[in-house]
Amino acid sequence: MEAINLENTEMTTAEKLLAETDAKKEAASFIDFKMVSFSLAGKDYAIDIMHVKEIAKAGRFTYVPNTLPFVLGVYNLRGEIIPILDLRLFFNIEVEERDDDKLENLLILNVDDQIFGLVVDKIDKVVGVQKSTIQPPHPLFGDINIKYISGVVECNNRLYVLLDVERIFTAKEKLESQDKESSEFAAFAQKATMPIPAQTKAPSVGAPAANAAAPVEKKAAPVVEQTADIKFIADSLRNDKGFYLSPVNEGWVQRRLTEWTKEPGNKSQLQNADETEKFLSTFWSSYTGSWWSKEYADNLYKLLPENSAKQIVVWNPGCGTGVESYCLACVLKKRYPDAKIRIYAQDIDLLNVSNASLLAVPAQITSSWIEPYLSKKANGDYTFSQEIKDSLMFEYHDCKNTNVLPMIDVIFARDVLSVIDQKSQETIIEEFIEKMKGNGVAIIGENESMPASYRFSEKSVDSLVGYSKE
Repeated sequence: MEAINLENTEMTTAEKLLAETDAKKEAASFIDFKMVSFSLAGKDYAIDIMHVKEIAKAGRFTYVPNTLPFVLGVYNLRGEIIPILDLRLFFNIEVEERDDDKLENLLILNVDDQIFGLVVDKIDKVVGVQKSTIQPPHPLFGDINIKYISGVVECNNRLYVLLDVERIFTAKEKLESQDKESSEFAAFAQKATMPIPAQTKAPSVGAPAANAAAPVEKKAAPVVEQTADIKFIADSLRNDKGFYLSPVNEGWVQRRLTEWTKEPGNKSQLQNADETEKFLSTFWSSYTGSWWSKEYADNLYKLLPENSAKQIVVWNPGCGTGVESYCLACVLKKRYPDAKIRIYAQDIDLLNVSNASLLAVPAQITSSWIEPYLSKKANGDYTFSQEIKDSLMFEYHDCKNTNVLPMIDVIFARDVLSVIDQKSQETIIEEFIEKMKGNGVAIIGENESMPASYRFSEKSVDSLVGYSKE
């Protein structure tokens, strides 16, 4: 009887040990997501550990001119030169004056095969959680834009805001390929690529009003032919000149195709790059890449809204050589004489951006409307006044990537949308809405128009059109 009891006792102990082991394995299996936690302005944040290459302390970063405000410079990490970004400045969190000798806390990240360092207040530890416990983001959980948050999770009585570093730092066109397109852009893309049967009767956007009164059987054939040819035109525009057909420019392309086919020798398809360039020659806005006339400057002056702000912030993507950016700065200074003008002028041509701040003023414009904003150098040449120069910040930046800017008073982006793919066009227009102040204005190309679904109000002065939030 005693032997039996002993055997039962031993079996019970073994079962307990086995049960404890299974429990530990089961508990461990619950941790299917690990993240590196850190703090910003006293709040807890985290990043998926799969993006964290290492943790380091460093200082004395090498300054790089013409970069965004949150870029501290570059750093030599064991022979590899990497950019250093201050995550606090990225999220507009106030930072104390930096001591060059101070070592900063760095998270070295690898996102989309790009390595860079993030400066944070304090790096805490690695935290393991169950992925199913991560909750959807909510604006109350952080001081940053909700689109940069992938979720929130509680662990050991601490609430962590999980950042979506891919959305923050990866090129937008790659991310958006995974997202659902808006109905208007999606419908347009489907229409532009769909083969059209000969019997289909499709309306011609921008066709002359006289066509509307013609008998159905007489107008159907040319309209169908033109609509079908749009796909071939769109392919040539995209492949030869990087011009993307979309709701932003569809009206102009349709009208231009009608004009084009009426010219002797022209066909409904573009045969080569020279024909494509000729087709687009009437698209570009007035004074593209050149000094503005007084009439054009006066029209822009009239289009700009009343604004009593002490600082006028302007976003000027696609600044090119900087010629138009200087003209824009002069008009803004005349329109808002008591305000500090700050223009973020951006382009993807590194050579243009690098030379823009050294732009020479040609002699023929020194006596034009720009004269009040010029100063004469000792050698007799003219340059722009220091106030105009200080108002411009030329940056090497692709607007399709993350645009970290303060709230904007004026967006000046002539013809930029049409040379960006459709998905990026949609995202950038949404950024216009998000970043533009209530009394702000967006000015795009003279042959571009905001899609109706975005509900902008319009004001026009001659060929210029300004779009404001309704």
